Amino acid sequence: MGGSMGNRSGVPARRLVLVSTNYAPERAGIGPYAAQLAEHWAARDDLDVHVLAGMPHYPAWRTDPAYRGSWRVTEDRAGVRVHRRRHTVPARQSALRRALYEASILGHGLLAPPRTGGAPDIVVAQLPSLAGGVLAARMARAARAPFIPVVQDLMGAAAAQSGIRGGDRAAALAASVERRVLASATLVGVIHESFVERVTALGVPRSRVRTVPNWSHIAGPTRPRAETRARLGWAEDETVVLHSGNMGLKQGLEVLVETARLDPTLRVVLMGDGNQRRQLAALAASLPNATLMPPAPEAEFPDVLAAADVLAVTQRASVLDMSVPSKLTSYFAAGRPVIASVAEGGGTAEELRRAGAALLVPPEDPRALADGVRALAADPAHATALGETGRAYATERLGSAAGLARLTALLDEALDEAPTRPTAARRNASGPRGARV
Repeated sequence: MGGSMGNRSGVPARRLVLVSTNYAPERAGIGPYAAQLAEHWAARDDLDVHVLAGMPHYPAWRTDPAYRGSWRVTEDRAGVRVHRRRHTVPARQSALRRALYEASILGHGLLAPPRTGGAPDIVVAQLPSLAGGVLAARMARAARAPFIPVVQDLMGAAAAQSGIRGGDRAAALAASVERRVLASATLVGVIHESFVERVTALGVPRSRVRTVPNWSHIAGPTRPRAETRARLGWAEDETVVLHSGNMGLKQGLEVLVETARLDPTLRVVLMGDGNQRRQLAALAASLPNATLMPPAPEAEFPDVLAAADVLAVTQRASVLDMSVPSKLTSYFAAGRPVIASVAEGGGTAEELRRAGAALLVPPEDPRALADGVRALAADPAHATALGETGRAYATERLGSAAGLARLTALLDEALDEAPTRPTAARRNASGPRGARV
């Protein structure tokens, strides 16, 4: 890792701060992308990388037991100095609870900013965390450093589209905060083209927006499908529909439970965690062909995905341009056909059509979903072709090297545009590395 005291070329390293509420050891959602990005940058000889993060809690929406009771934690992970701050973790979602979650992140971040050994040379933020965006923008402004928010989700649109209680009232406030955060950016990264119009509507000039898609952050399967199915108790002659990932409001996973109710010959598996897990478990309790399972261990995750017959992605009909599920990159890498119960005009549908890996059906329609699964099961050649097309798309377009290179180009562009000034190392060399506290 390039330390702030200098590197092999004798040029002092630039201090970079990444603000991402979600970070490793979280294995779902934004956390893996933030960690791989920070570690990639830390491997550069000219960067000293710090991360301001929350306590691990996603997708379970419960604080990781290893971090419970800690207010502040500083740790080194793969060459990255990670500064964690405690925050509330709401077990159930509503606009008020989400506001308290964001307020606690903001308050603790302001009260105890990360000790990075001096002012940053550049600040990057992973949105949708509004608090993280505000903290990053303030940090960059105080240091007169370039600021790059990377938009993974849009909270204003999410509040309006996800069905969260009180969302309509929260949407305008969230959009107002997003507008202020994005207005101060040197450049703005968005993970999908469908976000561009929404971001420019918030006042960001199109010339300052760059598309930086996520990448597939998991390896392909390594074990035979039959072996994994036998271990999981999935019979070879049954059709297994698997949804993996967050069990939240915007996913509208009730449609999968109702699909199982409509067709007892299908096995519907919901793998993951989230604030709707308890309600989904109650809804599926009387259905022997609908089961919930915890997230698979990281080493087994690719094999579990590949063992399913069909991988499902579902969203409420109102979800259009606020989110593109991060699970898609993993689904494509698994090489299985995808069935998508999503809005026809949304960003998720657009990405799936581009990949050529999915059968799209209307959202919130269990009968259409059941018919689609049966159609794929009845035409294994077509199902196999969809899976192989998705895997090829992941290999050609969603490789980690290409994804990390796009974000690094964004970083270098912002640094090149910044006024020449002394590096953080020259202004204030960092002190010795600390330990977890």
